[in-house]
Amino acid sequence: MAAATSLNQASDVSGESYLVVGLATCFIKEDGEVHEVKILEPIPSAALEAILKGIPTSYELASGTTLGELIGGDTPQKLPEFPPNAQFCDDFAQRAISAARTYKTRTEAQSHIPAGTTRKNFNYSTERKRVLNQTRVVHREDDVKQHEYTHKVL
Repeated sequence: MAAATSLNQASDVSGESYLVVGLATCFIKEDGEVHEVKILEPIPSAALEAILKGIPTSYELASGTTLGELIGGDTPQKLPEFPPNAQFCDDFAQRAISAARTYKTRTEAQSHIPAGTTRKNFNYSTERKRVLNQTRVVHREDDVKQHEYTHKVL
């Protein structure tokens, strides 16, 4: 099944479908240095509810909006409350449609950040950096050595 990338291909959502878009502080590692980037990404309802309970988050702010305001055409549109240097996340349209579906099933989550409003009072922290292009390399030395009697009954 092909992933929906525009509102025409997603029959269960419309331009009036509600969602929340957040401004996340992420990092990209290049040549051994870490550079900060601002990323716009949809926030599903379950993640929003967890963030509102006070867990540390990389989101500086979040804005309630509709799909029509964000992905009316072929390219996503930035809301005026987001800085001009902010970039859209990978697969933004697909993720926005998916996030909008979560708010359709949990309509009570729409009251946390009503459409047209922005919320900034999160437990914002970059202590645990979200590195976007990080790869994990496993070495033979990383294997845990077990004692010879690990699987024996003593």
